[in-house]
Amino acid sequence: MSNDHKCTQYSSRALFPQRMTLWLGLGCLAFSLAYGYGCSTTPAGQEENTTEAKTNREVVGEIAQEQGKTEPAKEQAKAEPSGVDAGQTEKPSTSPDQDLVMKAEDFGCILKWAKVNRYRITNRLGFAKQALQVANSKTGGTFPPGTIIQLVPQEAMVKRKKGWSPKTNDWEFFFLKVDKKGTTIAARGGAEVKNGFGGSCYNCHSKAASKWDLICATGHGCDPLPLSPAVIESIQNSDPRCP
Repeated sequence: MSNDHKCTQYSSRALFPQRMTLWLGLGCLAFSLAYGYGCSTTPAGQEENTTEAKTNREVVGEIAQEQGKTEPAKEQAKAEPSGVDAGQTEKPSTSPDQDLVMKAEDFGCILKWAKVNRYRITNRLGFAKQALQVANSKTGGTFPPGTIIQLVPQEAMVKRKKGWSPKTNDWEFFFLKVDKKGTTIAARGGAEVKNGFGGSCYNCHSKAASKWDLICATGHGCDPLPLSPAVIESIQNSDPRCP
């Protein structure tokens, strides 16, 4: 290998952290402009300088650095990977009459929920096992009532009782404002709810193939997100409601 080639290779490696930080910074900037809420620009796996960031990692553990990796088992227990909220128990079967009318105080730190693909999921009616089965299924399925799914702290989907909104597969969409004090519901409802970018939540999710119950993920048929996986992870880790 020539000296010139070695020099070029070394320079590219040396510049990678700076390029990664710039990449994350641009994604966080776009998110901040849309939601008025920032996120960390430090790539996963690199040391952060703030005490708050280190405290978050100590509580919830190191988040996966690459797609396909999962948190250590010990830290998964802290994050309640079963998707069951504290104090709740599993129920044997679902009922179409059961419903979950969310209040602002019902929302909380999403890092305590199970992580499937890139979103966080839980169930507040005791059907976490069934919800996770659908989420992990390669053939799709219908989520049970009480299921809550969030990709970022500021947006949520909540499965209501059967017949609540046939157009949205009984999903209620939420646009949330979050800070260290808790959650404020800025908007909620069906197909009319818009996200921080001004787009319709339903219009995005309706592009998913019918077997996926309006859930967007790679290969489900939805348009690509304007945020990279690294930025999404950073936004989740920056949830201000987490200890």
